Amino acid sequence: MKFHDPHAIAFLNASAVTAGYVVLFFLPVFALEPALLARFITYIVMVAGGAILFAGTYFFFRYTVDKFIYSKIRLIYKSIYSIKAQKTDRQRFRSNRNILDNVEQEVAHWGEEKQKEIERLKQLEEYRKDFIGNVSHELKTPLFNVQGYVSTLLEGGLDDPSINKEYLRRTEISVERLIKIVEDLGEIAQLESGQIYLNKVRFDIVAVTREVVEMLEIKAHEKEVQVIINQPDKPVWVHADRDKIRQVLTNIIDNTLRYGLDQGGRTKISFFDMDENILVEVTDNGIAIDQEDLPRVFERFYRTSRGREISSKGKGLGLAIVKHIIEAHQQTINVRSTVGVGTTFGFTLRKA
Repeated sequence: MKFHDPHAIAFLNASAVTAGYVVLFFLPVFALEPALLARFITYIVMVAGGAILFAGTYFFFRYTVDKFIYSKIRLIYKSIYSIKAQKTDRQRFRSNRNILDNVEQEVAHWGEEKQKEIERLKQLEEYRKDFIGNVSHELKTPLFNVQGYVSTLLEGGLDDPSINKEYLRRTEISVERLIKIVEDLGEIAQLESGQIYLNKVRFDIVAVTREVVEMLEIKAHEKEVQVIINQPDKPVWVHADRDKIRQVLTNIIDNTLRYGLDQGGRTKISFFDMDENILVEVTDNGIAIDQEDLPRVFERFYRTSRGREISSKGKGLGLAIVKHIIEAHQQTINVRSTVGVGTTFGFTLRKA
């Protein structure tokens, strides 16, 4: 029997009062009229009086404790939920024998939820700081370039045929990069908010892959990277947004070319039947990704230190867009990498 159980508290107090009554009942009788102890009526009066006293005391303490607990619990609930306890709560509190245990559990549960919320807010704050820092870093380079080129032209370079066209061309490249960053950020915002519309159709994923490889053929040739498509004997039909998946393949394959080996590089695209889905894997033999960087490769603007050393052109948005597009299709994407071996990106699509 738990001492903080309202029923137990009332019972113990009623028992103590009744025991005191019995003692006080017998002491005067024993002292003044011992002969009454031999009469049966004496015990009937004592038992009847004790029963009435016990019942009255029990219900008195029970009501008092109930009311006290209710008033305290109401304040606790009000503090937790910021609302007043309803009248129906009073009956629920009274009828619950383990109300203090339940409230203790609820408060503990509420505390755990708030602690998780605090941790989540801390993570979001760290993410916000990283995001602002990364955006600032990515925008700063092209903006400074544009400022430098324009200043040079305004200070007399515009009249110099040897530099005016070249600086205007470089300015155009920097502006295009700024526009691309803004467009990518807008696309990510749409994907994250669920406002993007997916035009899902039935198409051959192998044919789309060939189109992407042909588009990136010049870049692959310049880097001397061999792109191999493990083509099945028949078309591989999937149900997805053709243009979005084309963008996914473009971003992933372009990523393997950018960070692959300059000479002797190899990128292989394979397709696997996974019952209801098709698994597409893009594997390279490039610089690979350190294990501590793997969980963050799909974050906006995140670039590994190795990636920054190899290429300054990447914006760190391509893989973030890829992740959101695949998740918008309610599918999954993953990455595995081994230093000295290479990296594999794999994503699934619904089979058509």
